[in-house]
Amino acid sequence: MKAGIVGFEGVGKRTLFTLLTQVAGAATSRLELVGVLKVPDPKLQTLSRLHESRKTTPATVEFVLIPGLVKGRSRDKLDVASLRAVDVLVHVVRAFEEPSVPHPEGSVDARRDIEMMELELTLADLGVVEKRIERLEADSKKGRKGELQDLPILTRAKDALAEGRPLREALTLEERDALRGYALLTAKPMLVVVNAGENDPRTLDLKEKPGLAFAYVSARIESEIAELSPEEAKSFREEMGLSEGAVERVVRAAFELMGVITFYTAGDTESRAWIVPQKTRAVKAAGTIHSDIERGFIRAEVVPYDVLVREGSWNACRDKGLLRLEGKDYPIAEADVVYFRFNV
Repeated sequence: MKAGIVGFEGVGKRTLFTLLTQVAGAATSRLELVGVLKVPDPKLQTLSRLHESRKTTPATVEFVLIPGLVKGRSRDKLDVASLRAVDVLVHVVRAFEEPSVPHPEGSVDARRDIEMMELELTLADLGVVEKRIERLEADSKKGRKGELQDLPILTRAKDALAEGRPLREALTLEERDALRGYALLTAKPMLVVVNAGENDPRTLDLKEKPGLAFAYVSARIESEIAELSPEEAKSFREEMGLSEGAVERVVRAAFELMGVITFYTAGDTESRAWIVPQKTRAVKAAGTIHSDIERGFIRAEVVPYDVLVREGSWNACRDKGLLRLEGKDYPIAEADVVYFRFNV
């Protein structure tokens, strides 16, 4: 899973990026910064202890930090391969006052900034769609078929973009899938991370829309908490009424928005978390581990995480008839612990 962090200048993007990735192993390039988040997962840690695993491998999310945008510069700043290649956009907006860091627009207004970003993304997509339509129409006049089947959907996309409507709202899932090869930015799901500082974000009254969700953090406070010991951090969050940290909130919101789940494989050699779309068939889930497992799939042995932990071992689950044998078409569920039988 790959996420692109975008936002205007002075909103706290780099602080959030550092908080999420610790910039461990980050690679710099001329335009962006890349880092990897190892997804915090208490379930995985429990499974590793239960199986006395020699190795524990969490799921990961790659974050790409794009430089701060300037209003009206979408064609220059957004039309880059690194952003078009991501699965989800993470738009950081500012909801905190800080006189030493003036807002480029002269005032702090999260709703305005969200609308401005949508406009910048829309303009970037409109340029791509218009050029593609022009090329297809030119090919058609010359008698070339090309990808003319895309023309009706591209035309609907152009009309929506010209009206300022993001494609995640304007097009159906099937239409967005048909245009997936164009990597249009407004067709991607967007998680708006409201950097609220010490303010109460509930006063913003922001509304979720199709493909658009919100998470609320205070990147500065969370950065300070990250310097504390686990015990001190837990105590501090409890005092603030926070049940989980910013990293957990952002990841949970992103997973829900993307419609993905986590399943596990566990044993004495390794316990590992895997991310797949909801309702992924068992045979395809096997393929996320290795293509040979998908190709030689025989069956999946499945135990829900809660059941396995309660019973204490695979053998106990098997003896009590709690271990299920599932075929290729079984839809993997959240927190399933799976052992794939295969033969190649």
